[in-house]
Amino acid sequence: MSTENLKHVVRRTSNDAMILVLNTGAIINPEAEAMLQALHSRSAGGIARHLEVLKREGSERFMSLFYVGYGHKSIGDCGTCTIFIEGVSMLAAKAIQDWPLYSGQEASTRFIDFAKQSFFDPTDTPEGTAVLNRWRLFYLRGTSVLQDFLTERFPRQAGENEITYEKAIRARSFDVMRGFLPAGAATNLAWHTNLRQAVDHLMLLRHHPLHEVRDVANAIEDALKEAFPSSFGQKRHAEMEEYNAMLLSEHMYFTRNKWLCKEFEVERDGVDRRQLGQYEHLLRRRPPKTELPRIVGECGTLQFGFWLDFGSFRDVQRHRPVIQQMPLVVTDIGFEPWYLDELPSALKTEAQNLIEEQDRAIAQLKRDGNFLSPFERQYYIAMGYQIPNRISGTIPEFTYLVELRATRFVHPTLRKRAREMATAMLKLYGDYGLVLHLDDDHDRFDVRRGEHDIVQR
Repeated sequence: MSTENLKHVVRRTSNDAMILVLNTGAIINPEAEAMLQALHSRSAGGIARHLEVLKREGSERFMSLFYVGYGHKSIGDCGTCTIFIEGVSMLAAKAIQDWPLYSGQEASTRFIDFAKQSFFDPTDTPEGTAVLNRWRLFYLRGTSVLQDFLTERFPRQAGENEITYEKAIRARSFDVMRGFLPAGAATNLAWHTNLRQAVDHLMLLRHHPLHEVRDVANAIEDALKEAFPSSFGQKRHAEMEEYNAMLLSEHMYFTRNKWLCKEFEVERDGVDRRQLGQYEHLLRRRPPKTELPRIVGECGTLQFGFWLDFGSFRDVQRHRPVIQQMPLVVTDIGFEPWYLDELPSALKTEAQNLIEEQDRAIAQLKRDGNFLSPFERQYYIAMGYQIPNRISGTIPEFTYLVELRATRFVHPTLRKRAREMATAMLKLYGDYGLVLHLDDDHDRFDVRRGEHDIVQR
């Protein structure tokens, strides 16, 4: 079958975001695949017999009866689909990805120039547009100036490939200038999920505090109903919907007054040392690039609290095993100094003046005569602002996180926090055998960052 003949299911939101549920052209679609696995678990007749049933009766009646009707949710784990979501804000993308079993990809601010991306303006007023345009103009100017500045600061060395070097310089400039992109900048992402997880996550997203996210969730659900009609007809229960609405309104975002949030601290150490001692040999003998076994996690959890700019939160959120509540994007802690310190002197002064001007303008934004809610204000706040973050997990989960995020290829503001977590972990558990394999050259500019792009040959 030619890809031209595939009929993908497409929906548009009120903000003109695009939802596409991919049709791979498979003769045995995700619902049929789920049905086959379910039948296989209830009969010793073999898969050949079930394929005959599928050929004769199809999967629709089975899925509507056993998956939706009887609520056998595990059947929905056996069929997967891919959803492409285009033209949504960074905030909406993070909401979709705020799920422990999320799989997918998002557009990278490191390799994509966001100068031409649309910015969401919930106020739809000249004042709101002006705030967003000021961020865009500075992003454009800064990206141009910075690439020449970085070329002088990090000259190409003998033997370094010119194309790779130029990509590395461009990635470094985007690393800096992403701090001045508003959280309302549009992005694209893909969500690969099984049918059960799609149902469960959308059940929450349709009650999200942001109208945009609710709109996207409804469009995704509507598209999935057409693509997989037997898997998305669940009855909605009023008590469950009310509970989820309360949950999302009160606990969607992590908030903390800046005076109660330290720049970095271990907030809780709940690891049982006596139990941890039983695994000392596993901790000491683990070679590099080898994950600690999950069983070590039974010793308990620890929790870190720290400031982190929203740009780097987008990276650390990708670690699904640890628990971290989505932070509310705010301005009260201030702008991450690293973004300013990476600019040439004149541009840094310009940036500082811009930030002061934008702080005042964002605080005064209104819609229909009322000041914006803290939720809506997020769209206008640049990703370089520091926000409070809290993250909990086990020793194996944090070991994987810090070793991956403390390398020279990771954004410096997240790398700094990863190394602080690593130092704290070694202080707490080093005597019990914990060894961390960290990048010794973590602060060096490495041209190999330019090789991390995905390009068509």
